Amino acid sequence: MITIIDYGMGNVGSLGNMIKRVGGESQITSNIDEIKKAHKLILPGVGHFDNAIKRLTETGIKDVLNEKVLHERVPILCICLGAQLITKSSEEGSKPGLGWIKAKTVKFHINADTNLKLPHMGWNDVSLKKESALFKNMYLEPCFYFVHSFHLVCDEISDVLTTSIYGYEFASAIEHENIYATQYHPEKSHKYGMMLMKNFVEV
Repeated sequence: MITIIDYGMGNVGSLGNMIKRVGGESQITSNIDEIKKAHKLILPGVGHFDNAIKRLTETGIKDVLNEKVLHERVPILCICLGAQLITKSSEEGSKPGLGWIKAKTVKFHINADTNLKLPHMGWNDVSLKKESALFKNMYLEPCFYFVHSFHLVCDEISDVLTTSIYGYEFASAIEHENIYATQYHPEKSHKYGMMLMKNFVEV
């Protein structure tokens, strides 16, 4: 059973549907007691960094997640804004992030002469930088769906799981011990997203 955190800022329904399609079971909840019992977690997110941190803090979910992830070492998959929340800080806001990894979130610095627009929206290739259970039996040169204007910069290169290119190379997914995070949206990425989610179900 995968517990999907519902704090009002994520595509929770789409995630639940995809998990069901790949043979997994999930529950969508904001209930603290249910989250405390979780054996595997997903932290989605769409929106503003500070608003998300505020909601996680005010609901008490932040403290429970810290206990589950940092002390109980429960596997967690963080998606899009959810991935950015686990960094130490973001250029989008002033509040500190969860700080689970040594990284920061920065805005794309796109040169005006490239004709690239923000947000980075649509399909993009990802390049795998290390072996991972998330990419078991994955097709060569997988492609995922992105919607974001900010991206992660890791202090430790060993935490980078995949990179992509939009004006320049950036970390599009990370893996650190029990923590998995993707800037892209598996729930919008068709066969590639289904395979990644199936692999997370089996982690």
